[in-house]
Amino acid sequence: MTVIFDSENRQKFAEHYPEQPHRLGHQLASHELLTLEALAQLGEQLPKESVEYNRGDLPVGIAPEDVGQTGLSIGDTIRQVEESGSWAVLKNIEQLPQYRDLLLGLLGELKPHIEEKTGAMLRPQGFIFVSSPDAVTPYHFDPEHNILMQLKGSKVMTQFPAGDPYFAPDEVHEGYHSGGHRNLVWRDEFAKRGSEWPLSPGDALFVPVMAPHYVKVGPESSISLSITWRSDWSFAEADARGFNRLLRKAGLQPKAPGRFPANNNGKAYAYRAMRKAGLVG
Repeated sequence: MTVIFDSENRQKFAEHYPEQPHRLGHQLASHELLTLEALAQLGEQLPKESVEYNRGDLPVGIAPEDVGQTGLSIGDTIRQVEESGSWAVLKNIEQLPQYRDLLLGLLGELKPHIEEKTGAMLRPQGFIFVSSPDAVTPYHFDPEHNILMQLKGSKVMTQFPAGDPYFAPDEVHEGYHSGGHRNLVWRDEFAKRGSEWPLSPGDALFVPVMAPHYVKVGPESSISLSITWRSDWSFAEADARGFNRLLRKAGLQPKAPGRFPANNNGKAYAYRAMRKAGLVG
């Protein structure tokens, strides 16, 4: 496989990972697995729970239950992306062997730098976003280490500091790690404190764990590939949030987990023990 992240970009990644957002360049040229028709067929092959699609003409902040559907199948939503006014994500593309090979090849180039900082690269996953012109991915956060690779069209990701309760209160983190939705409550006052990252084909952007962000697509349809992974640190942060939710329900005001390289293992191990004993869901 052709090298996708050259030595300069791999070094840049090593210098900034895992807490600093940064732009990278990639050489993932037109690929037979990433054409519009190939992605439509991928959407039709993936399990229903691995496909999400809805209208793309959304505000930055919206409740999950208010997101409307396109009225089309996933295949037709992707094939008609130029005029369908939609946003679609194909989740866990690694379920198909050829896409798993693609994902692991990309992450393999960065794996030494990942594991030097955060240990074993766990649960590699891939997500493909196919969006109509001007589509919006609402304000949300994600639990993975993430590199978003722009393949077609343009978009702007506006990103906010990870772990700052001003943008996502601790109670919201705790609810998410206990089964809540990824979408966050947007306030217009946030806008002036976000960092805009324009992305064109050949650009990639690293997104730290749980960094709030939203995305706006440019005047043409867009295809992006998100390559993600977890680490022991990210799982400990998640379980520490779950433990804090139990403390908060007991009337306490727990301290938020620390960001990397803080060790959140105490609360994480306690929560895991309770979960194993069947004391939490």
